[in-house]
Amino acid sequence: MKRADFPFLGFGVGLRRPHYSHIVERRPKVDWFEVVSENFMVAGGRAIEVLEDVRAHYPIVLHGVSMSLGSTDPLNRDYLKKLRDLAKRFDPAWISDHLCWTGVGGRNLHDLLPLPYTEEALSHVVTRIRRVQDTLERPMLIENVSSYLAFADSTMTEWEFIAEIAEQADCGILLDINNIFVSAFNHRFDPNEYLDAIPVERVVQYHLAGHSDHGTHLLDTHDHPVRDEVWALYERAIRRFGAVSALVEWDDNIPEFAVLMETADRARQIYDAAARTPTEQSLDANSTERTGKPALPADHRA
Repeated sequence: MKRADFPFLGFGVGLRRPHYSHIVERRPKVDWFEVVSENFMVAGGRAIEVLEDVRAHYPIVLHGVSMSLGSTDPLNRDYLKKLRDLAKRFDPAWISDHLCWTGVGGRNLHDLLPLPYTEEALSHVVTRIRRVQDTLERPMLIENVSSYLAFADSTMTEWEFIAEIAEQADCGILLDINNIFVSAFNHRFDPNEYLDAIPVERVVQYHLAGHSDHGTHLLDTHDHPVRDEVWALYERAIRRFGAVSALVEWDDNIPEFAVLMETADRARQIYDAAARTPTEQSLDANSTERTGKPALPADHRA
């Protein structure tokens, strides 16, 4: 996996049903769309018609929620075949799913459940990611999830775990900035330490989203605007990782499309401002080649 092989798409939003008609009829000026894979693993119907229209005018990526990479159940070969066929039909820029498990014993729990951060779990997930990539015939991205409990048996941090999996499985990382913030609050760790431990060459995409604040803990609900603290963490990520495609997620209490556009535009403005900021550090040549914009430093210590 080479980061330079993944295009810099810019600043996009998730393709959601309430906005289908607006997108098809208005052709809004958004850079790209992220598509939930499972919603389009069907032979036909309105969803497929919309996706065909969207793909004719915009780049897309496929983002899954039920691959269950961490489960002890066998990988779902039928699911992977449908995903591979969907990718061949619509030619996404990349495919991603979550570093988690979603069920066991043939039962889907419909949630993104955290893993113990152990050598055994690491080896298990690496093997499964390699098998998935062989089946899909392309590298995939893994996304960090938010969590609300920790396993007593863990022997490493989450950031050490995800970095090592990406290296051993030779896959990319979809870095969810909101999930880092949520988990950092819930588990009382420093989100900056998390960012600093992730290998720059593995990060291909960001997620930006809102969450709900319950006082003692945060929930990753994707039903609020992005919080200022998450925007600040995103700016720091830009300074470390350079030109990385960013995506706004909004899955509940979904607002008018204009609100998503405004959020994506804010992500663009933060990126552009960071790109204009002079620095004494060495420039990331990859960023210059892929974007044509001023390159960003490979690292930054706030």
